[in-house]
Amino acid sequence: MRAWVLLSAVLWYFAGVGWQRSSIITKEGFVYGKVGRPVKLYVELHHNSPVLLCTDFKRAQKETVDPTYLWIGPNEKPLTGTSRINITKTGKLLVKDFLEPLSGLYTCTLSYKIVKAETQEEKTVKQRYDFMLFAYREPDYAYQIAVRFTTKSCVGKYNDLLFKVLKKILNNLISDLSCHIIEPSYKCHFVKIPKHGLTHELFIAFQVNPFAPRWKGTCNESVDCEDTTNHNILQARNRIEEFFRRQAYIFKHDFKKTLPAMHFVDHSFHIMRMDSCRPGFGKNEVVCSPGTFSPDVDVTCQTCVSTRIYGAKTCP
Repeated sequence: MRAWVLLSAVLWYFAGVGWQRSSIITKEGFVYGKVGRPVKLYVELHHNSPVLLCTDFKRAQKETVDPTYLWIGPNEKPLTGTSRINITKTGKLLVKDFLEPLSGLYTCTLSYKIVKAETQEEKTVKQRYDFMLFAYREPDYAYQIAVRFTTKSCVGKYNDLLFKVLKKILNNLISDLSCHIIEPSYKCHFVKIPKHGLTHELFIAFQVNPFAPRWKGTCNESVDCEDTTNHNILQARNRIEEFFRRQAYIFKHDFKKTLPAMHFVDHSFHIMRMDSCRPGFGKNEVVCSPGTFSPDVDVTCQTCVSTRIYGAKTCP
């Protein structure tokens, strides 16, 4: 009977990574190629890439005769100037409004001539420069929360019942924010409290995630909507914290000396902010590479041999 007292009480309230851009980018926003090894760059989603130079620093300080430049994109086809791809006559490449599918290997071949002054003899030299570009995004937020509830025993159906009702209440509490509870779990432990006897407590943990089904509907016209999702997850965090604060108040002021066997343990609310990955991105908010994917609630890129694109959200 005491367990149902708790359920009634809770229903009262039911109403990056910052990737280091590194010193390879000059003050002018240029990146030189390197002979014999690729240059790795991380480009923030929906931002322009640095300007890639089809030369190395040493070659750029010298005179270059009859230079020509051939850029090959991640699809292994020659790049041409478009609204998104800007290539200058001097071999500079700029990718505008960078997206996940634009990640990959960009290769430029510089061809130039060496001319002997005495004989006018010409020799054509070719040098290849590789640039690996990866989309990344600033992290979204998620919150890891832990709480404790007293219980009469570590066996019996009431522990599972409390856990299920609590999950339902919390999900309903934040559903209008397109946030949801993921990875909920609980364990029952014996706890010896100083100057008191032995008690049984449920140690409950869960994560508040900003990507409930149809979460994109909250973004309106925003392309990236990081501000919207981070605002929503903060509101969800505040609601959940207030919910447990009310639980402590209810049991302290309404029940007074007749606490039910199952009740929220005051001051047991612990919260930690975590960086959260969006679909198609893995740890450190870097786009998933071909052969991997990341669904809505995952934080790592899982293997998927049939995927040949960057930023895959499903495994075909």
